[in-house]
Amino acid sequence: METLRLVLLFIHLIGFALLLGGGIAQYLTGQIRINGAMLWGSVIQLLSGLGLAAPLRDGHEPDPAKLAVKLVIAVLILVMVFVPRKRTVVARGHFLAIIGLTLANAAVAVFWR
Repeated sequence: METLRLVLLFIHLIGFALLLGGGIAQYLTGQIRINGAMLWGSVIQLLSGLGLAAPLRDGHEPDPAKLAVKLVIAVLILVMVFVPRKRTVVARGHFLAIIGLTLANAAVAVFWR
């Protein structure tokens, strides 16, 4: 089971890299829009996060409140990425909110014990 958890964690980190890296790359180019990396990263993050939340460990389950917060943030990110995905330009505040929520989700994962 530990191997499965590590594989899911690896996939989760790839999703995070796609989402954050895709967002920062778009922001630095000056064309603020949703790219494929951001869309796929948000989907991968949500699905692998659900897999990581499953009770796979021996009594070392994550805090349910932490899981709920991370789920809400992940769903918000997915909706914020999915809805304007076909627009040529996305509002700067909306785009920065996606990046901020992505970083907040990582902070919850790391600092909430």
